[in-house]
Amino acid sequence: MDVQIENAIEIAWNPSSDQALKTQAFDYLNQLRLDPQAWQVCAALFTRTQRLSEVVRLVSLEIVNNAVHSQALDGQSLAFLKNSLLDYIRRTYSGNAQEPIDPPHLQNKLTQTLTYLFVCLYKEGWESFIDDFLALTVSADGSLRNNINGVVMYLRILGSVHDEIADLTLARSGSEPKRNNDLKDLVRERDMRKIAASWQEILAQWGNQSDAVVEMTLKVIGKWVSWIDISLIINQEMLNVLMPLIGRTNKDGGEDKVRDAAIDTLTEIVAKKMQPADKTEMISFLNLRAIIEELLASDPLEKFKGTPRYDTDLAEAVAKLMNTTLGDIVRVLEDNKVENGTRAKAEQLLQELLPSLLRLFSDEYDEICSTVIPCLTDLLTFLRKIGTLPPGYAEMLPPILNAIVGKMRYDETSTWGNEDEQTDEAEFSELRKRLQILQKTVAAVDQNLYIEFLSNLVANMFANLEQGPSQVDWRDLDLALHEIYLFGELALPNAGIAHKSQPNTVAAERLAVMMGKMVESDIASFPHPAILLQYMEICVRYYNFFESHHQYIPRVLENFVRLVHHDHVRVRTRSWYLFLRFVKQLRAQVQNVAKTVIQSIGDLLPIKAEVPNNDADDDMSSDESDRSADAIFNSQLYLFEAVGCISSTSTTPVEQQALYARSVMDPLFSDMSVHLPRAKAGDAQAILQIHHIVMALGTLANGFADWNPTQTNRKPPPKAVSDEFSRAAEAILIALSELNANGEIRAACRSAFSRLLGVLGAAVLPQLPQWIEGLLSRSSSKDEMAMFLRLLEQVVFNFKGEIYNILDLLLTPLLERVFAGLSEPINGTDDEIQLQELRREYITFVQVILLNDLGGVLVSATNQGTFESLISSIMTISKIIVHGNLGASRIGFAVLTRMAAQWGGPDVATIAPEPVVRDEPAQPAIPGFDQFMIDRFHTVCWEVLQDPNFKPFSDAQSRQVLSEIAGLEQTIYTKTGRAFIGHLQTVTFPGLGFTDQMSAQFVQTLTTSKDRKGVVNYIQQLLQGGRR
Repeated sequence: MDVQIENAIEIAWNPSSDQALKTQAFDYLNQLRLDPQAWQVCAALFTRTQRLSEVVRLVSLEIVNNAVHSQALDGQSLAFLKNSLLDYIRRTYSGNAQEPIDPPHLQNKLTQTLTYLFVCLYKEGWESFIDDFLALTVSADGSLRNNINGVVMYLRILGSVHDEIADLTLARSGSEPKRNNDLKDLVRERDMRKIAASWQEILAQWGNQSDAVVEMTLKVIGKWVSWIDISLIINQEMLNVLMPLIGRTNKDGGEDKVRDAAIDTLTEIVAKKMQPADKTEMISFLNLRAIIEELLASDPLEKFKGTPRYDTDLAEAVAKLMNTTLGDIVRVLEDNKVENGTRAKAEQLLQELLPSLLRLFSDEYDEICSTVIPCLTDLLTFLRKIGTLPPGYAEMLPPILNAIVGKMRYDETSTWGNEDEQTDEAEFSELRKRLQILQKTVAAVDQNLYIEFLSNLVANMFANLEQGPSQVDWRDLDLALHEIYLFGELALPNAGIAHKSQPNTVAAERLAVMMGKMVESDIASFPHPAILLQYMEICVRYYNFFESHHQYIPRVLENFVRLVHHDHVRVRTRSWYLFLRFVKQLRAQVQNVAKTVIQSIGDLLPIKAEVPNNDADDDMSSDESDRSADAIFNSQLYLFEAVGCISSTSTTPVEQQALYARSVMDPLFSDMSVHLPRAKAGDAQAILQIHHIVMALGTLANGFADWNPTQTNRKPPPKAVSDEFSRAAEAILIALSELNANGEIRAACRSAFSRLLGVLGAAVLPQLPQWIEGLLSRSSSKDEMAMFLRLLEQVVFNFKGEIYNILDLLLTPLLERVFAGLSEPINGTDDEIQLQELRREYITFVQVILLNDLGGVLVSATNQGTFESLISSIMTISKIIVHGNLGASRIGFAVLTRMAAQWGGPDVATIAPEPVVRDEPAQPAIPGFDQFMIDRFHTVCWEVLQDPNFKPFSDAQSRQVLSEIAGLEQTIYTKTGRAFIGHLQTVTFPGLGFTDQMSAQFVQTLTTSKDRKGVVNYIQQLLQGGRR
């Protein structure tokens, strides 16, 4: 069998093996894992004196490993395996080893197997586990731990044992936590002292011989310290070995992995959980302040600061030590039960460590700063909770705030806007967000300090700027502007730390001063692009400043008009968006400047569509960094909307508004007429040009569209403006009719249609048939139909008083298109989702017609031919109760209820504790509709109720459907009275097998429950009872 296993492994892992043979080999090896005897053969293959290939030994050991871990071995088998592997270990790793050691990957697998044996046998069966491996560390001729192979194996085992039983980052399940705790208790009781002594001996033995062994030992200590008696580590003998390693330096002052590992070990020692008094005592005993200060003063962190030789690994290790130490000190101070002596000691430690904390926080490398942000956050949160700060704490805030603000500055080595440094810039932006949180917390602790500090910073910067741009570093100016941008979080209502409804008056006054200084300065002409972007962002963010300072608006507008032409593409394209935001928010304050603006930016409005190159880089990129032609066009659209906003201000006469609209649109119309023939011929660039022109026309309309029909007391759009955009609509409709087969064109036209509604007003209604013809073509997907129906719902709602005749004319062709879409075959999940969306929008469209008192169009002479299909489609959708369609089903039953209420005639029955049923027959608005409701509407209700997949008692959406069904049943009863009761008793109940008592109870509930809930609850009980 051993030969067979060996051959199977060789075949399976040989790249040149026949595929069929490889498959057979893998199948055979998978079966071996289930064979209760295979592990013995595999163990023998691994430990064989005449070694096999590495892959055979590795796979064999993996099979053994699996058998132990899955607990497939009994006690006798475990003992046999233990002896077999221990014999192999002694032959290979002891001081008098006769065989070469295994390569690292085999050592890893062997260590894992031995660890599993430890878990199974340490309690009983291998009590000498630690002793056996510790014995490997000494050479054959002495007591020194100088057998490097045995030492490494011993340390590997200790590391693996910790990972298996004490690693808190791994989730444990079932009985594992108790098992692990029991094993840790046993280790502490039996072997912990000798293990700790061995670490000390190994460090002493190998401190000047092997950095790899020392580093490995330190990492093991760092792991184990969290769950052992701290006195085994914090004692003079161990510290005498450990401290020199923390302070050691290379001759060249370069990287030292041992030193970094020693600092990490000290960090783990400090992090050990203990009582507050013990924690402060330990921090004092270890003299961590002096250790950290000495490390920060060492050549790698002081002499080489600002040079390539600066040791970032060391700095990060020290930062981790600081973060752990200070975090623990803050937790001591937060504990209200701490004794005064302990608190005083913790406060002293905090004061002593603060300078070193701020040195690390201010480090030029952001990863160093980020490492200590958690402890600084803890400190500031603690100070915030105190309230009024004692002098000792209050003195901490100014240097902390100074460090936070200073860290927000771009460092001297950074550049801005380079393509190669986008990742660094993004990371710095994220750091700034974290620093902003710290800054907010300082403001929450001491608002006056925050206000005064930032006011002085900004004032000094503008004073320097007055001396000339050459006197100012762009990084300093960027910092000042960034702080202005953030200052509003305190100055504006509902934006501060406490989310107060009122702003901080002092902060608001200071912000107004800052804004005035900024606008009055020549900062918009500063040569660095980052400053120009900040300037525009601030103007947009604090637009409300300009609402009360109108005098500054022309100057800012002039700057914007200049900056939209900037050479730097990032400034230019971002400015287009910010320009729109500025004029849109200040529309009421902007004067009649449209002519000047249009003339100034007219050179940016011509559209030049570029077909994307198939070979272009299609990686995802942020909006700000995307320089593709498509992204630039999307930014160009902001200019069209901005022109629309400026052209339609309240101070601009209507005739001039129309003139401005015409001056922008006429070149687009001419361009469209030039490109349309080529686009019809299939020219990709021409089609894209038409697409862009349509989008531009729609976006321009959106800028003009200050009018919204849903708002009360608002005049409709001026006729002169509406007439101009009617021309745009006609041009778009021509393009739509000619290029109807192109989905991108249909999407652009649909977008333009939605935006034209606001400027066309009722003028859109005569064009509706053409829009429907173009946007609901045979080429239209179900998704497109659903989106267009959503737009039509808006049109119906907005113009309900004027749309009846148009709706009556277009309803049948519209419904025929929708019915065709509903009946198309489904291919895949995407199709199913689109169909569900189309059902929901179709049903909602019918509901909107009914809710706006336009139901007459559904039964008019023009649309009688589609009435039966309409009703059938609504009932069909209502019956579909699969997940994803329950929303449409609910609306469907609501529509049927609305139809019953509108066309069922006057009530002939009442719902009350004492219901009244008149003897007079039903008088429906449509002859025969009373019986139609009973035969069709009522029937579809019970088809759903009898569906076994309909479970309103366990699904909230289904319960909503049931509520609508109950409402429909009650409406049918009020409109038909005795006829409905008779149908229930002679047709429905007998067909359902109801007893007389059940029938009577149902009728009583239906006719007496003024609240639908009663009917819903009763039907729910019926369904639950019938399905048990």
